Amino acid sequence: MNSRYFPPMLVGLFALGQALNAAEEGPFTVKKNGDNYRVEIDGKLFTEYIPTGYNKPVLYPVIGPHGVGMTRNYPFKEVEGEAKDHVHHASLWFTHGEVNGISFWHNAKNTGKIIPAELVRATGGRRGSIVSKNNWVGPDGKVICTDRTSIGFYKAFGGTFVSYSVTVFASEGDVTFGDTKEGSMGIRTHPNLRLTNGKGVTTANGHALNSAGNKDKELWGKRAKWVDYWGKIDGHTVGVAIFDHPDNLRHPTWWHARDYGLVAANPFGIHNFEGKKKGVGDFKLKKGENQNFRYGILFHEGDAQAADIAGSFIQWVEVIATYKARAAERTGNN
Repeated sequence: MNSRYFPPMLVGLFALGQALNAAEEGPFTVKKNGDNYRVEIDGKLFTEYIPTGYNKPVLYPVIGPHGVGMTRNYPFKEVEGEAKDHVHHASLWFTHGEVNGISFWHNAKNTGKIIPAELVRATGGRRGSIVSKNNWVGPDGKVICTDRTSIGFYKAFGGTFVSYSVTVFASEGDVTFGDTKEGSMGIRTHPNLRLTNGKGVTTANGHALNSAGNKDKELWGKRAKWVDYWGKIDGHTVGVAIFDHPDNLRHPTWWHARDYGLVAANPFGIHNFEGKKKGVGDFKLKKGENQNFRYGILFHEGDAQAADIAGSFIQWVEVIATYKARAAERTGNN
C-alpha cells in the first residue's frame, strides 16, 4: 500500500489489521534482557517490559517519534528537570488502589504486589506481543486474584500503538475493586507534556483534550472515550493518547488526569470524581468470575487534531470488532 494515495490513519488501520492476523515477519523484535523483555522496532529500542521491581509490571522507557522518551524517567533513574514525587508512578502500568481493601497502586510495606507467574509469549514480527499470567499478592503473601495480561505493539495510526488488555480472574475467592481515584491504566508523561511547572520542572508546555471536548485541567474526573496529552520535546510536537474500549466496564470511563503528567483511566473512583458516597464505584467479582479491561495507547506526532485522535479511536474500535467477529466465525466453523 502506497501512503501517497491513502490517509495516514487508513494506512495505520490496514497495518494494524494485518498485524492482528499474522505476525511472522515484520519490524518488531522482542528479546529477553535479563529478567526483562526488550521491544525493538527496526532494531531500535521502543520499550522494555519490566515484570519485577516496581510493585507491578511496567513498560519503560517508551520511545516516541523522533527518538524522544515519552514517559518520566523517575523512579528508574534521576534526571535533572524532572519531579521526583509519586515513586509509584512508574512510566506505564495497570493496577488499582483498592483490591479487597489493599492498595496495589502505592509502594509501601502494607501494599500489594502484582507478581509474574508465567510468561506465556514474547514474540516479534508484524507486531510485538507479550502475554503473561500474574498473581495479585497481598502484604501477607496470599494471592487475592490473578490476571492474564496481553500487550501488543503495532505501527498504526501514524505512530506506535500499544494494545493493553488485562483480564482479572477471581480465582481465589470474591474480589472487590474499590471506589478510589487511585487507578488504573496509567502513564506518567515526560515533564514537557505536563500542563504546569513545579517540583523542579520548568519545561512544561503540554496541552490536553478529551473526546467530550474538555481541555487541560478540565479533564480531571470527567468521563471520556479517550484523552490526549501533547507538547514539544526537543523541538518536536509529540503526544500520547489513551483509548478506553467500549466493551470496558462503565465506558466511557472517568479519568484521573492531573496537570503534573499523571494520566489514568479509572472506572471505579466515582465518589472522588463525582462527589458521591464512598463505595458507589465498587465493583465485585464472585469467585470464578472474570473481567476484561482493554485500552489502546498511541504515541504520535502533532497535537490531537493533527494526529486525528478522534478518528483513530473509531478505527481502532472497528478493527477490534472485525477481528473478534472473524475469530468467532473461525471458532464456529471448527
